[in-house]
Amino acid sequence: MKQKILNIDKAAERIKRAVVNNERIILYGDSDLDGISSVVILGEAIQSLGGKIDCAFFPDRENDGYGINLKALEILKDKAPALFITADLGIGNVKEVDIANKMGFEVIIVDHHETLAGVPQASIIVDPKQPCDNYPFKGLADVGVAYNLCLEMLGEGISENLKNSFLELAALGTIADMVPQVEQNEEIIEQGLRVLKNTFRPGLRAFLEILSAQGGPASGWGNVFIQKIISALNASESVNFVSESYFLLTCPDISKCKEMAQALLNKNFLKQQTVKVIMQEIDRRVSQKPDEAIIFEGDPSWRLVLAGPVASITCGKYNKPAFIFKKMDEESCGSVRNPEGASSVDAIKSCSNLLLTFGGHAQASGFRIKNENLEEFKKCLNEFFKK
Repeated sequence: MKQKILNIDKAAERIKRAVVNNERIILYGDSDLDGISSVVILGEAIQSLGGKIDCAFFPDRENDGYGINLKALEILKDKAPALFITADLGIGNVKEVDIANKMGFEVIIVDHHETLAGVPQASIIVDPKQPCDNYPFKGLADVGVAYNLCLEMLGEGISENLKNSFLELAALGTIADMVPQVEQNEEIIEQGLRVLKNTFRPGLRAFLEILSAQGGPASGWGNVFIQKIISALNASESVNFVSESYFLLTCPDISKCKEMAQALLNKNFLKQQTVKVIMQEIDRRVSQKPDEAIIFEGDPSWRLVLAGPVASITCGKYNKPAFIFKKMDEESCGSVRNPEGASSVDAIKSCSNLLLTFGGHAQASGFRIKNENLEEFKKCLNEFFKK
């Protein structure tokens, strides 16, 4: 019998029971493409079972912070009792899960990040990286975990079209999250991209038609084309916990989808121009200190939503761990990208006494810190990577 992710059967049964009992279900996902695609397929699997989603919530990292946050719980508290399902976050929210429990929510965590500060007291945790899980492949993106959960929920009753629809999103979310493209991830990407060319999903169809008209697949269906879709979907922002890309990916109206897709492509173009300006400044700074083991740069004018893309480019260009952050009045918050062969999470863990919060996986992670600790954090990280 094929080994399953720990608790995935329990989570599937609990969600099916919630559908049968007509319980209120809330989906709470990270605002990047991995989190958004996870929420979309979980929601559609639940709808396929005959259930409905009360609301899908996505925090804005810049204003709300990462993960389950008190602002969101305060907004949602009147919806308790409800089944509160997280996607691509939650494993680091020990305190917030306790608060959610007291409010009357039953929390199911669907995540793929490392457990760093103890395990939250959630009803069910589905995360291959939790300490007691012997699932052999630890490298899934969250959408890969969610995809496995959807298959468990729907069983043999899943239609080929629905499975393909999930695979398309699972492939895009997996590529976007920079997890290793091996084993099950490689299968998800290969199968998902194969069916994406003939997608029925209006939101993705809109991108294919717009980009084809600009000389897309005709000049070669490949990585550049896929990256344009991923970058556009990742350019969306969460405003009042509402995600533009979530609406696009769940919208049934192709003409409306084309409007939203074009708006995201335009937004991504402007984002890329801003990233170029930030990269010019980073290049200038790096040239003045070429011997440092890491690149550790921040600025009050840099938007937090751009920290991830800038860190990715910086890491790739210099082949060094890149810690890029927005410096605010009292705290700084940033993203980390790491070359293969070392773990950004292990690095951050070694300096955790200096941090307010942190989390992620080997190649991509994030942190929040008091400004007074920035220099000490940089020193600690340099020492870690010099070893």
